[in-house]
Amino acid sequence: MKRVLLSWSSGKDSAWSLYLLRQNPDISVAGFLTTINEQFDRVAMHAVRRNLLELQCEAAGIPLWAVPIPWPCSNQEYEARMSEVCMRAVSEDVEAIAFGDLYLADIRAYRERQLAGTGLEPLFPVWNIPTDRLART
Repeated sequence: MKRVLLSWSSGKDSAWSLYLLRQNPDISVAGFLTTINEQFDRVAMHAVRRNLLELQCEAAGIPLWAVPIPWPCSNQEYEARMSEVCMRAVSEDVEAIAFGDLYLADIRAYRERQLAGTGLEPLFPVWNIPTDRLART
Protein backbone atom coordinates (compact mmCIF):
# COMPACT_ATOMS: atom_id res chain seq x y z
CA MET A 1 0.00 0.00 0.00
CA LYS A 2 1.34 3.42 -1.00
CA ARG A 3 1.64 5.88 1.90
CA VAL A 4 0.67 9.36 0.75
CA LEU A 5 0.61 12.80 2.34
CA LEU A 6 -2.20 15.04 1.17
CA SER A 7 -1.42 18.71 0.81
CA TRP A 8 -4.31 20.02 2.90
CA SER A 9 -5.41 23.63 2.50
CA SER A 10 -8.55 22.95 4.59
CA GLY A 11 -10.77 23.74 1.61
CA LYS A 12 -13.17 21.88 -0.64
CA ASP A 13 -10.55 20.90 -3.22
CA SER A 14 -8.51 19.20 -0.50
CA ALA A 15 -11.62 17.43 0.76
CA TRP A 16 -12.47 16.24 -2.75
CA SER A 17 -8.90 14.98 -3.18
CA LEU A 18 -9.19 13.06 0.08
CA TYR A 19 -12.41 11.47 -1.13
CA LEU A 20 -10.77 10.46 -4.42
CA LEU A 21 -7.66 9.06 -2.72
CA ARG A 22 -9.80 7.00 -0.36
CA GLN A 23 -11.46 5.37 -3.37
CA ASN A 24 -8.14 3.74 -4.25
CA PRO A 25 -7.50 0.65 -2.10
CA ASP A 26 -3.77 0.86 -2.90
CA ILE A 27 -3.38 4.25 -1.19
CA SER A 28 -3.19 5.08 2.51
CA VAL A 29 -3.36 8.77 3.43
CA ALA A 30 -0.65 9.06 6.08
CA GLY A 31 -1.17 12.72 6.93
CA PHE A 32 -2.48 16.14 6.03
CA LEU A 33 0.43 18.37 5.05
CA THR A 34 -0.53 21.95 5.92
CA THR A 35 1.46 25.17 6.07
CA ILE A 36 0.63 27.29 9.09
CA ASN A 37 1.22 31.03 9.20
CA GLU A 38 3.27 31.36 12.40
CA GLN A 39 2.21 34.92 13.15
CA PHE A 40 -1.53 34.26 13.03
CA ASP A 41 -1.61 30.49 13.77
CA ARG A 42 -3.83 29.92 10.76
CA VAL A 43 -3.69 27.82 7.62
CA ALA A 44 -1.49 29.80 5.24
CA MET A 45 -3.67 29.20 2.19
CA HIS A 46 -7.15 30.01 3.53
CA ALA A 47 -6.54 31.59 6.96
CA VAL A 48 -8.58 28.90 8.70
CA ARG A 49 -7.95 28.84 12.45
CA ARG A 50 -5.64 26.06 13.58
CA ASN A 51 -8.22 24.62 15.99
CA LEU A 52 -10.65 24.15 13.09
CA LEU A 53 -7.88 22.50 11.06
CA GLU A 54 -7.22 20.13 13.95
CA LEU A 55 -10.94 19.29 14.10
CA GLN A 56 -10.84 18.47 10.38
CA CYS A 57 -7.91 16.12 10.98
CA GLU A 58 -9.70 14.49 13.89
CA ALA A 59 -12.91 14.03 11.88
CA ALA A 60 -10.98 12.46 9.00
CA GLY A 61 -8.86 10.32 11.32
CA ILE A 62 -5.67 11.62 9.71
CA PRO A 63 -2.69 13.13 11.53
CA LEU A 64 -1.63 16.70 10.87
CA TRP A 65 1.81 17.39 9.46
CA ALA A 66 1.97 21.10 10.25
CA VAL A 67 4.65 23.17 8.55
CA PRO A 68 5.09 26.52 10.29
CA ILE A 69 6.07 29.34 7.95
CA PRO A 70 6.84 32.98 8.74
CA TRP A 71 4.74 35.89 7.57
CA PRO A 72 5.61 37.22 5.17
CA CYS A 73 7.29 34.15 3.72
CA SER A 74 9.71 34.25 0.83
CA ASN A 75 9.57 31.50 -1.76
CA GLN A 76 13.11 30.53 -0.73
CA GLU A 77 12.04 30.05 2.90
CA TYR A 78 8.89 28.17 1.86
CA GLU A 79 10.91 25.78 -0.29
CA ALA A 80 13.45 25.22 2.50
CA ARG A 81 10.69 24.30 4.97
CA MET A 82 9.05 22.01 2.45
CA SER A 83 12.38 20.35 1.70
CA GLU A 84 12.66 19.46 5.40
CA VAL A 85 9.19 17.93 5.32
CA CYS A 86 10.07 15.91 2.23
CA MET A 87 13.12 14.47 4.00
CA ARG A 88 10.97 13.57 7.01
CA ALA A 89 8.35 11.98 4.76
CA VAL A 90 10.89 9.76 3.00
CA SER A 91 12.36 8.74 6.37
CA GLU A 92 8.85 7.73 7.49
CA ASP A 93 8.23 5.62 4.37
CA VAL A 94 5.88 8.07 2.68
CA GLU A 95 6.04 7.54 -1.07
CA ALA A 96 4.03 10.43 -2.50
CA ILE A 97 2.43 13.79 -1.88
CA ALA A 98 -1.00 14.43 -3.38
CA PHE A 99 -2.20 17.89 -4.35
CA GLY A 100 -5.76 19.05 -4.92
CA ASP A 101 -4.90 21.74 -7.46
CA LEU A 102 -7.74 22.03 -9.95
CA TYR A 103 -6.24 21.91 -13.44
CA LEU A 104 -3.63 24.59 -12.79
CA ALA A 105 -0.86 23.50 -15.17
CA ASP A 106 1.69 26.03 -13.91
CA ILE A 107 1.18 25.00 -10.27
CA ARG A 108 1.34 21.32 -11.23
CA ALA A 109 4.64 21.88 -13.07
CA TYR A 110 6.03 23.76 -10.04
CA ARG A 111 5.08 20.91 -7.68
CA GLU A 112 6.61 18.34 -10.01
CA ARG A 113 9.88 20.34 -10.15
CA GLN A 114 9.96 20.72 -6.36
CA LEU A 115 9.48 16.99 -5.73
CA ALA A 116 11.96 15.90 -8.42
CA GLY A 117 14.84 14.11 -6.76
CA THR A 118 13.20 13.93 -3.32
CA GLY A 119 12.08 10.32 -3.60
CA LEU A 120 8.44 11.44 -3.43
CA GLU A 121 5.99 11.05 -6.27
CA PRO A 122 3.61 13.94 -6.96
CA LEU A 123 -0.03 12.85 -7.26
CA PHE A 124 -2.88 14.93 -8.65
CA PRO A 125 -6.07 12.97 -7.99
CA VAL A 126 -8.40 15.69 -9.29
CA TRP A 127 -6.54 15.76 -12.62
CA ASN A 128 -7.30 12.06 -13.09
CA ILE A 129 -11.06 12.54 -13.30
CA PRO A 130 -12.32 12.19 -16.87
CA THR A 131 -13.74 15.55 -17.92
CA ASP A 132 -17.06 13.98 -18.88
CA ARG A 133 -17.55 13.13 -15.17
CA LEU A 134 -17.09 16.70 -13.96
CA ALA A 135 -20.21 18.58 -12.94
CA ARG A 136 -21.47 20.90 -15.62
CA THR A 137 -23.10 24.22 -14.82
